[in-house]
Amino acid sequence: MQKNLVIVESPAKAKTIEKFLGKDFKVLSSYGHIRDLKKKEFSIDVDKDFKPHYEIPADKKKIVTQLKEEAEQAETVWLASDEDREGEAIAWHLYEVLKLKPERTKRIVFHEITKGAILKAIENPRDIDINLVDAQQARRILDRIVGFELSPVLWKKVKPALSAGRVQSVAVRLIVEREREIHAFRSEASYRVTAVFLVPDTDGKTVEMKAELAHRLKTKAEARKLLESCKSATFTINDITTRPLKKGPAAPFTTSTLQQEAARKLGFTVAQTMMVAQRLYESGLITYMRTDSVNLSELAVNASRETISNLMGERYVHNRHFATKTKGAQEAHEAIRPTYMENAKIEGTPQERKLYDLIWKRTIASQMADAEVEKTTVTIGISNEPETFTATGEVVKFDGFLRVYRESYDDDVETQEDEVRLLPPLKKGQKLEHEGITATERFTQHPPRYTEASLVRKLEELGIGRPSTYAPTISTIQQREYVIKGEKTGEERIYNVLNLQGNEIMDNNYTEITGAEKSKLMPTDTGIVVNDFLIEYFPDILDYNFTASVEKQFDEIAEGDKQWTAILKTFYKKFHPSVENTLAAKTAHKAGERILGTDPVSGKQVSVKIGRFGPVAQIGTAEDEEKPRFAQVKKEMSIETITLEEALELFKLPRTLGEYEGKNVVVGAGRFGPYIQNNGLYASLPKTMDPMTVTLEEAIELIQKKQEAEAQKHIKKFEEEPELEILNGRYGPYIAYKGSNYKIPKDIIPQDLNLQACLEIVKLQSDKETGKPKRTAKAVKATKTTKTTAKATAKTSKTK
Repeated sequence: MQKNLVIVESPAKAKTIEKFLGKDFKVLSSYGHIRDLKKKEFSIDVDKDFKPHYEIPADKKKIVTQLKEEAEQAETVWLASDEDREGEAIAWHLYEVLKLKPERTKRIVFHEITKGAILKAIENPRDIDINLVDAQQARRILDRIVGFELSPVLWKKVKPALSAGRVQSVAVRLIVEREREIHAFRSEASYRVTAVFLVPDTDGKTVEMKAELAHRLKTKAEARKLLESCKSATFTINDITTRPLKKGPAAPFTTSTLQQEAARKLGFTVAQTMMVAQRLYESGLITYMRTDSVNLSELAVNASRETISNLMGERYVHNRHFATKTKGAQEAHEAIRPTYMENAKIEGTPQERKLYDLIWKRTIASQMADAEVEKTTVTIGISNEPETFTATGEVVKFDGFLRVYRESYDDDVETQEDEVRLLPPLKKGQKLEHEGITATERFTQHPPRYTEASLVRKLEELGIGRPSTYAPTISTIQQREYVIKGEKTGEERIYNVLNLQGNEIMDNNYTEITGAEKSKLMPTDTGIVVNDFLIEYFPDILDYNFTASVEKQFDEIAEGDKQWTAILKTFYKKFHPSVENTLAAKTAHKAGERILGTDPVSGKQVSVKIGRFGPVAQIGTAEDEEKPRFAQVKKEMSIETITLEEALELFKLPRTLGEYEGKNVVVGAGRFGPYIQNNGLYASLPKTMDPMTVTLEEAIELIQKKQEAEAQKHIKKFEEEPELEILNGRYGPYIAYKGSNYKIPKDIIPQDLNLQACLEIVKLQSDKETGKPKRTAKAVKATKTTKTTAKATAKTSKTK
């Protein structure tokens, strides 16, 4: 009988732990959950206090059998899954399924995979915390209820094969609302006025000093009036203020802040960050990566102090303790930090090295001294105007934590604070000469679309979701195609610049590209329609405060303050009747349908809606005598903003251009773009040709090219065996026979093959595929003979 069996949830974690334990310990992995709610069934007995019906998935049965056998042979079983609710649930499922005995089972937790942490955990085992298990079960069951009951409503009222999720739906709502803010936004112009003054420096040389008008001017007339005044004005330094500033470092990483910084600095997606962090954790390089705590252990603080002192000197050390401010922060974990602070670099993949470097720098910076900066502000008066110019300069007196790390922000733009600029020596009352004053028309910007990282920050701010749910939530809404991550190319815009040089004001217009965005989250038409439908019929599910309060209730279950079944009863009592009422309700229009107007040709109604294969435009209704006509809405269009004119354009295809070889030549639009169709033959229209202006002659040319290509493709057919044909493919000639393809050897000319030779090749390759485990000398000889026969038959055919 073996002494100890340790069960963890991942093989990488098992491998790392095994290194720290002696020969008396065997470490195995459960490969995540070994049991879950049945996939295709509701699996919850509502009448029996929401009792869940779990099953062991087929792909886990072998692992469960192995773990059972090993557990029976062990004196003690150590359940060492992660220390959060999900980990606790895995430990509980293992305990139940493996039928472990309480006296021979111990639960251990650690938030870093180091020898010290593992040995300490073994010295301090505990029981399974059933409150944490209940909190996980409550979340799992509530999400199953919402998904299982809402999805059929969406199938009936919106489109088949849709699904809804509790937290995912709220995330989609945020993205839809932001998109609508952007569409409703109206840009306002103002003029930013900057001046370049010439000032002598300490060496007597003249240097340039940039200054900006204290506020922006609303109109071009105001800007011109100011520049006119500046022609005859004198400029004097009214005031110089110098004040010391201290900048403190950011707190160590939580799951959310790591996801945000990795997105900004490394360009990682949220899911990518979690995948790489998981590998670092399981290799024993960082602490547990699902946490909303910014706390560091005394051990980590002391190790940081020593590392900073060794690398940079005692002056750079400043130990701090950060307090967690996140709404509903849970789990008394540590922040994400390296397990060994003295290791500034690690071995690993480029992604692992980059993420580790980010974590190490952020942790080290959090224990470093403030940066000391001296900020100087100069106010410059205009003799004939009440307005003033302001020039600012910064001198870093002591870099402190900035030596190691500077935090990034979403949509960073280069501001004056980002530039460390010295000002020349100046004194109050000093007269200044300008080299030019420029008034540039600037426009207010619409709110930025969410990136994955900024959406995580918003969810956290609202108290929605938890460290373990951010990444799956963002992945799910994209997989369901409610949201896409894409780019906006931007639009060309004209802006005005007034420039004062000497006594002359130059007035010029320039163009710029505005509104271009990369890797931003945008709702699809389906996402918008589903969101609007859910807000109308299930406002609670989409309510931010309700979703946050549910998270809070899960926290109360985890702390043992609330019964999980009571929370589910309260929710279900209100939710279930609203599902039944919505299913029974009859509506005049399909969800998301938008009536655009009337078709001037037929006089029928024109509308847009979500069809079976996505957004469609429709002329006519089901009540009309004639069947309605449909056209797929283009990818770049939205059913929210499409106009009647744009919708009618979609019906201009198919277009009949004329006849070729007695059959109509038609231009149509398909899923993969516009095409020419003639007598069952289809030819794609090149991007350079417009389907609305392509001529019959151009279309015939495309048809002929396609016919030539098709002719080259069909090398030979046989009347006596219509299912066999010799074709020309991308990788050379081949035989197509009964739905399968067979390669023709390079040393055989396809045109020379007769039917018998083709069948020989088919037989030869079929025998190879069905393959015997061992090829005998007899079989090899037979294969060679078959190939020779095929060649000989081909030769005979050629001679004839």
